[in-house]
Amino acid sequence: MIENLQSFTESLPPLLQWVGVMVAGAIPFVESYAGSALGVLAGLNPAVAVAAAVVGNLVTMVIFVVATARVRTAAVSRREKPDSPRRAKLRERFDRFGVPGVSLLGQTVLPSQITAAAMVSFGASRNAVIGWQIVSIILWGVLFGVLAVIGSDVAGYGV
Repeated sequence: MIENLQSFTESLPPLLQWVGVMVAGAIPFVESYAGSALGVLAGLNPAVAVAAAVVGNLVTMVIFVVATARVRTAAVSRREKPDSPRRAKLRERFDRFGVPGVSLLGQTVLPSQITAAAMVSFGASRNAVIGWQIVSIILWGVLFGVLAVIGSDVAGYGV
């Protein structure tokens, strides 16, 4: 299967190869980490795969943060409804770890788009959330890109 994916990817024009990985990185739950690995396993240069997946993830995360900030600004003057149990748990983690901790560790539980939007809805600085999410998305993308390179070498698919 991996050899077929690599052959198919290599047959595409270079622009389409990285656009596909960028689109994959933009999808919640796929994000930079799975997008990076997918690109590497598909035969892209690891640096290109990681960069494309990171860019796709960053674009959607920023869109979510900016939209949530606007909604929060409009809703602050109105009465807010009580938190659901899931949102209360996320708020408790936010209060405990702050923007850096939730940004760096949150992707193990929820997509960056959702955690970033939740932090802004809790009142975190939009710029702080975007900054720490950029750091997190890059770190997770590089980590999984490296793991994909190592895994493909061990499996004999060579990247």
